[in-house]
Amino acid sequence: MAEIAVPDGSWTFDGEVLRIVPGSGKDVHDLRRTLGDVRVPLEAIAGVTFEPARKGGHLRLRLRKGADALSDVVAGALGSPADPYRLAVPKDRAGAAEYLADEILDTLRVYQTPSGPCDDYLVPIPQVPVSATAGDGTATFDGERVRLEWTVFATTDKEKAGPQELPLSDLVGVEWRPQSALNYGTLRFRVKGEARPPQPPQKDVRCVAWSIQRYGGATALVAAAVLARLPRETPELPAAPAPVSDDVHDAVLRRLGELGQLHRSGVLTDEEFATAKQAMIRRLQES
Repeated sequence: MAEIAVPDGSWTFDGEVLRIVPGSGKDVHDLRRTLGDVRVPLEAIAGVTFEPARKGGHLRLRLRKGADALSDVVAGALGSPADPYRLAVPKDRAGAAEYLADEILDTLRVYQTPSGPCDDYLVPIPQVPVSATAGDGTATFDGERVRLEWTVFATTDKEKAGPQELPLSDLVGVEWRPQSALNYGTLRFRVKGEARPPQPPQKDVRCVAWSIQRYGGATALVAAAVLARLPRETPELPAAPAPVSDDVHDAVLRRLGELGQLHRSGVLTDEEFATAKQAMIRRLQES
């Protein structure tokens, strides 16, 4: 088992699942606090890197397209500190971060996990009801309908239109964009039969808009919860994995040797060593 715990949160990898838990400090972003504990199965992971910096660095997780509704809806635009798949690592924990990243990458190589698109969500979809307020409105989704209510920052157009009720069955899409430069951040819902592009965000009654909060609180999580419950196109299925090669067997033996050395040196406990070894052998037998 590989684990790192820092003020920004903790990541724990047992060979099959990466558990991500946000930190409890006041600096942790609203979205990550609302999302809470995330369990990412190995099959959902496309890659992981540790990006060193002068004061430490970041662990960054990449997920397969179609595996996670949140990753799909933000399309790479959700940066630190809101991104739950990015962990800020202080300098004195850089070694642990590199070790965890290597563990995940080695496991992906050994088990030849596909990295292409998948046709089902592998990361649990956001729970409902979920709600977020940013800029000129509050968006609430209960699993069946979206409700938009306007704040004191809404334009006259939105105030006159009043609260909006959007049944899930009437929606054909949801779009999320962060605030950038002079552009509004937006959470926009696309309705059947509606012209595209719609009105500007500050006038569009299907859109929550903000101009100060870069990531709009937990609005991306609302977008992900809706996206996960909309019909989705089935992507082209990835090719079947190749048979286990001699190189993979060699990699397993090499990794087992490394685990044994870590165990003998006291880095891994008896339980951690047994868990990691059993997971690798089990996955190799299933390949």
